[in-house]
Amino acid sequence: MQILKILRKQGYQIVGKHSGVKICHWVRKALTSETICYKSKFYGIETHRCLQMSPAVAFCTNRCIYCWRILPGERGAQWEGEKIIEEDDPKYIVEKAIEAHRRALTGYKGNPKVLKEKLEEAMNPKHVAISLSGEPMLYSRIGELIEEFKRRKMTTFLVTNGTLPNVLEKIVEPTQLYISVSAPSKEIYKKVCRPLYEENWEKLLTSLSLLKSFNCSTVIRITLVKGLNMEDPSGYANIIKIGMPRYIEVKAYMHVGCSIWRLGADAMPSHNEVLSFAKMIAESSGYEIIDEVPASRVVLLKGG
Repeated sequence: MQILKILRKQGYQIVGKHSGVKICHWVRKALTSETICYKSKFYGIETHRCLQMSPAVAFCTNRCIYCWRILPGERGAQWEGEKIIEEDDPKYIVEKAIEAHRRALTGYKGNPKVLKEKLEEAMNPKHVAISLSGEPMLYSRIGELIEEFKRRKMTTFLVTNGTLPNVLEKIVEPTQLYISVSAPSKEIYKKVCRPLYEENWEKLLTSLSLLKSFNCSTVIRITLVKGLNMEDPSGYANIIKIGMPRYIEVKAYMHVGCSIWRLGADAMPSHNEVLSFAKMIAESSGYEIIDEVPASRVVLLKGG
C-alpha cells in the first residue's frame, strides 16, 4: 500500500499489514540527555522504556486538521478506505512491535551520550502508548492486543477519538484510557476534526458517557489549535461533565509532521495561552490544575 511506503520514509517501522512503531522524540531525549516526558512527570512512567505504536497506523474515522500523519489525497497519496481488511494476530503484532522498537534503537549503541544500562532497559519496554497514528479501535482485536501487552507486564496507554463506542464498551481495560476532545461543539468539531461520518460527534458523546463505567485511570485530552478551537471553555466543561474523567490534559497543537501543510506556525499556542485557557476550563468544570510542563505546552487538571 502506498501509504505504508510513505510512512517508512518518515521513520515509521511498519509491522505486519496495518501496524506501526516509531521511537518517540522524548525517548531519544531520555537516552541522550536524561530528559523526561510529561507522562513521566504526570503519571510516573519511565520515559526511556516507552514503546509508541498503533495497530491502525494508516486508518482513522476523522481527518483532524492538526494530525501529524499524511491524509488521503495529500501530496498525491491515496489508499483504500478506512477499514482494515486482513487483520494480523495480536501476539504477532506485539512481538513484531517490540522487535521494531529494538531495531530502531540499535543506532544508539555507539553513542557516547547513552548509558549502556539505560539502553538495555529501553530495549525492554515497560509501557506502551497505543496512540502513534490512526484510530486504534479500528483494529477489531484491540482488547486482545491490550491483554497481550499486559501478559508481558507492560502498562498500556490507549488513546481513542471516541467515534467507536460499540468497541469501547466491550474493550479490555487499559492502564489508562484517553479520549480526544478537540472541540466544544459540533460546529467546531466539523472544522477541526473533519469527521468522515456525520454521526461521529454523537458517537464521541456516547463514548464519553461510557468513561464513568471504567475502573482504570481515564483522561480527556484537549488539543488546542489557535484560531480554531480556543473558545467556549464552558462548552468544553459541559462535555467534560458527561464523562467525568480522573484527569484532563490541555495541550497545544504542535507544528510538526504533515500538519504543517494545513496549518501555519501561528496556529500553535504558547504555553501561557494553553495555561490561561486551561484555567478557564478548570473554573467552568470544577477541576483543579495540578501540574504543567511548559516544554510540552501541556497542563494537567484533576477532578475533585
